[in-house]
Amino acid sequence: MKVGLLYSRIRRDEKLLLSELRERDHEIEKIDVRKQQFNIHEAPKAFEDLDIVVDRCLATSRSVYATKFAEAYGVPVVNGPEVADTCADKVNNSLALEAAGVPTPNTDVAFTKDAALESIEKFGYPCVLKPVVGSWGRLMAKIDSRSAAEAILEHKETLGHYEHKIFYVQEFVEKPGRDMRVLAVDGEPIAAMVRSSDHWLTNAAKGAETNEFELDDRALELVEKASDAVGGGLLGIDLMEVGVSQSDTQDANGDSREQGEQRTREFDDYTVHEVNHTVEFKALNEVTDVDVPAKVVDWLEQKAATETDAEVTA
Repeated sequence: MKVGLLYSRIRRDEKLLLSELRERDHEIEKIDVRKQQFNIHEAPKAFEDLDIVVDRCLATSRSVYATKFAEAYGVPVVNGPEVADTCADKVNNSLALEAAGVPTPNTDVAFTKDAALESIEKFGYPCVLKPVVGSWGRLMAKIDSRSAAEAILEHKETLGHYEHKIFYVQEFVEKPGRDMRVLAVDGEPIAAMVRSSDHWLTNAAKGAETNEFELDDRALELVEKASDAVGGGLLGIDLMEVGVSQSDTQDANGDSREQGEQRTREFDDYTVHEVNHTVEFKALNEVTDVDVPAKVVDWLEQKAATETDAEVTA
């Protein structure tokens, strides 16, 4: 198998993938998208004879366009441009989940600060303001008061990029100080971890503590539905437990934390707050017994073989 890897920076995640591919003697073409010219008629030389392309671009905009060209050149790409389009934009992401009947936090989108302020007042305090494009919890604001809302909205409207004038306002979900990241391929989980923090943001990139998480039947159902909602592929699906707060969990834990135990109160359901199309998995690989890069490469091999068989049949 000859694999093209779209990238702009090789991180630990990409190193894990490359190592696994090399161990299996697959041929690798590393494609630094910063050095490419993507012609609408003719594919760059780097795309010659590729069986599959894996998008690992750090920048969302590069990811979206580079995958469009890969598809236009007739090379199977993971994940495809439609999936990237849906997952890269939080508005598209929320609409896809809602349309598929996947529980997701209630969200308003507004185009002026006055309209956004009405949404914030409607949701009440606290609520959350997010950029429509972004990752690692950056530029997300938990708004606790009207005065804070007015200040943040004015800053975004005055100083922000045009995308920051699309106000994405979301209800604040009380969660037990943690959320779950599930790495899945076409809706089938490879592994999952729980990310815990005293901060309202529980991203691993923000320093949350990570541990392996065992999915129950409801989580498995939602992972499959969320994956289908955005078009499938290699995805990171984020879930939160609803119906139980961080203070409830702290009460349930009592002194148990000192003994290294972790308890949670019963929760009502999960909500899926995001599906990621260029998912990082190094933290997950460290907390699970599953060989995550090996499982990802297993899936890439199957996908490339399926695409080749389909081409031969056609």
